[in-house]
Amino acid sequence: MRNIASKNKVGRQNILDIIRTKNLTKKFNDFTAVDHISFSVRKGEIFGFLGPNGAGKTTTIKMLTTLLYPTEGSATLFGFDILKQRDKVRQNIGIVFQDPALDTELTGRENLDFHARMYGLSKNDRKNRIDEVLRLVDLVDKKDVLVKNYSGGMKRRLEIARGLMHYPTVLFLDEPTLGLDAQTRHAIWDYIKKMNKEENTTIFLTTHYMDEADYLCDRIGIIDHGKILIINTTKSLKNSVGNDVITLSCSNMDKLTERLENESWIKNIKRHNSQLTLGVKKGEEKIPIIVEIAQKLKIKIKSISVRKPTLDDVFIYFTGHTMRDQEPESPMKEMARFYRRRR
Repeated sequence: MRNIASKNKVGRQNILDIIRTKNLTKKFNDFTAVDHISFSVRKGEIFGFLGPNGAGKTTTIKMLTTLLYPTEGSATLFGFDILKQRDKVRQNIGIVFQDPALDTELTGRENLDFHARMYGLSKNDRKNRIDEVLRLVDLVDKKDVLVKNYSGGMKRRLEIARGLMHYPTVLFLDEPTLGLDAQTRHAIWDYIKKMNKEENTTIFLTTHYMDEADYLCDRIGIIDHGKILIINTTKSLKNSVGNDVITLSCSNMDKLTERLENESWIKNIKRHNSQLTLGVKKGEEKIPIIVEIAQKLKIKIKSISVRKPTLDDVFIYFTGHTMRDQEPESPMKEMARFYRRRR
């Protein structure tokens, strides 16, 4: 397989961190969309930003792909500076944004051919590469169909194929399955894993779907209000909450919380609305202990359950709220709301 970007990779094959940022910041007047974030993405991994809409995910991608200038901080991709070497960065990346950007009056093959021409692929290379990426996303039999007749899932797969046309070192996927049905979402996940393996493409994706981040990502960064709160593997993030999660509600939450905070076997304790969540080992054995403590304090346990931790628990633990508590907003809408409050 011919890689048109190979000439830009000489001497950089040993770089383990494909993306590096330091105090990367983006402000829109007085509103800070991305707040001094520092992180790295390793070569060959699927790295995910998990957070609600308006958290700063898309703004970060736009800075890394040179579509927005950062207000402060710095970032490099493949060793190339996003400000000083913008063309070098662009030659090595593919982008699939939330909003569709296909020409619906062209066929799938024509969309890919047009994109390849923009990157200077020869006629023979274009033909071979179009066949390769169409096979990868299972659209060979639809290549000569007008895109306006594609389903939502087919359009998304074609956009991913287009992002791969010029052999990018990193493919950015911004909310890759937003608005798709469950079956199509799972199919897209499999295509993402497939291209990561077969194309050796490093993937940076953003999502607010817990199951998507859990299924796809080697490492996850939780981002909220423009700040990165934690970065780690899914397994390590879940373990940070506890081996088991006990959720309970009771008649006197303050009193029980204060008492349980003194128990050394509780790894962490968080109160969320009318519920208390505890991270513990051997959760089933701890439930009778909790009930006994509550009885001695004359506190009535209304409900109690135990389960293994999920990414929802992780998100609550590090942010103090659920993803559903956040009103889906773009950074610009959130900025507009910020200014309305000042009037």
